[in-house]
Amino acid sequence: MGADIHGFIECRSRWAEPEDAWSAAVDLDLLYPGRDYDAFGCLFGVRNHAGFAPLAAERGLPERISDAAREEFDDWGSDAHSPSWISWSELTRVDWDEHAETTDRRIHEYEVVNGAWALVGKAGWSPRFARAAGLPPDPATGYGSHDWAEGTEWRDGDRLYRVERMTRREAVPAEGEWKPVWSVMEALAVVHGDENVRLTVWFDN
Repeated sequence: MGADIHGFIECRSRWAEPEDAWSAAVDLDLLYPGRDYDAFGCLFGVRNHAGFAPLAAERGLPERISDAAREEFDDWGSDAHSPSWISWSELTRVDWDEHAETTDRRIHEYEVVNGAWALVGKAGWSPRFARAAGLPPDPATGYGSHDWAEGTEWRDGDRLYRVERMTRREAVPAEGEWKPVWSVMEALAVVHGDENVRLTVWFDN
């Protein structure tokens, strides 16, 4: 079953009354339409197949959450899980070239395109890869638990399979689906300050 992310960009206005009041600035669903587990794992530790040290995992909802965010979260009821938040101030200090703590539990698959290897995808199970690696053909055995060294490769005709360790930048590309979210947060931070803008999220399955 897949996991989706929900939430709000929240802002504490310089002119808010009371001073600690937060407002829901933009519904995340309007800015981020994706379901990228690499990003979810890197940012919030959800579906963290790539083995990142999450930036903001399981923090719970902010103490002074906006009314709109609280209402929508409550509407999800027991279907909502892994609530957390991260400030724009924290995001500006991230080392996006930092590698994951472990190798990706999925094998990265490449094919030749215009004379060079191009990433096809990655998965927790592939019958073709199992044959190339000499593994049992039963997907129930999986191969995420195998302790293969980073850079280990298998060739099978026009396909290349490789054990890799991702960077945060690969999980959350600067020009990728998260760019609109970061752009809105940055714009609000210019007016209200980095510590006064945050992304509050939760997930459903």
